[in-house]
Amino acid sequence: MTLQEMIIDAAELGAEVFQICDYAPVETLSSAELKQVRSTAASHDVILELGTRGIRSDHLQRYGHIAEALGATFIRSMVQPADTPVHEATDLLGGTVDDFSARGLTLGLETYEQLSSAELVGLVETVNSPALGIVLDPGNCVANLELPHDVVERTAAWVNNLHIKDFTFSRQPGWVGFYFSGAPLGEGLLDYSAMSQAADAAGRGLHQIIEHWLPRRGSPEETLRDERMWTQQAIDYLRSKNQ
Repeated sequence: MTLQEMIIDAAELGAEVFQICDYAPVETLSSAELKQVRSTAASHDVILELGTRGIRSDHLQRYGHIAEALGATFIRSMVQPADTPVHEATDLLGGTVDDFSARGLTLGLETYEQLSSAELVGLVETVNSPALGIVLDPGNCVANLELPHDVVERTAAWVNNLHIKDFTFSRQPGWVGFYFSGAPLGEGLLDYSAMSQAADAAGRGLHQIIEHWLPRRGSPEETLRDERMWTQQAIDYLRSKNQ
């Protein structure tokens, strides 16, 4: 699917926001093509957001310009200590978010296992800008042995965007280890209500972006069918919880 087809498909499923996240081809689009994507979203009443990885100034500035061309005001990124040492992150982000704030752009750094949630909160607190917050996705932090509930409580005050995906554990064959994978929203271990309430998602009008850890099925056709089912279930679930 082209990016425009993805946006149209999302709109047909009932989505109101589409986050173009970790989609490298967006960097290659011309000004005219970005304008077409923006027009497609507007004509389908879909709000666009942008997403990337890394916090180096030149990279974030590039995405800032892409966001402006798309009419997007929110950019999701993540701190990658292997690329940018944590002790450099504050200085790197400070100038960038000041510039973003002046341009009406907001940056959200996602919770991931590469950086503990306590370190991430400390970073955001130190920078202390209304243009910088946290994208909350507690399932990602399990790989760093953090409980989702703890991550939610620790980051809630700084959250400016939510990634909503459910997850579950199951025993490996022979009871040797565990398999940590996705689940349809509402059927796994994510305490969505607690997450939403802690971040005051409704009161603050936070955008909630649906994601999946969907295990591959026996064929591409089966995988795509289940992905669509999971997406529709997630949209319906969020609507029912946020009426």
